[in-house]
Amino acid sequence: MGFHSYILRSKKDGRFYYGSSESLEKRVAAHNAGRVRSTKSRRPWVLWFFEEFSTKGEARRRELFYKSFDGYHWLRSKGIIR
Repeated sequence: MGFHSYILRSKKDGRFYYGSSESLEKRVAAHNAGRVRSTKSRRPWVLWFFEEFSTKGEARRRELFYKSFDGYHWLRSKGIIR
């Protein structure tokens, strides 16, 4: 088991959420259970995309990349987000 950067999509409004975690399944469950303040109001969530890394730092850096201008354009160019 490694570390993950991930993208969730809200079934409620179609918006995306970017994050990173060691336990992807548990983290997605926490989002859907309302235990994450920043995503509670936009439940339910579906796991849209993820990547696995060997270290926490790599996963966190990738999450920050997703949130950057260059990351946004990379995600669009790959068809991951619209």
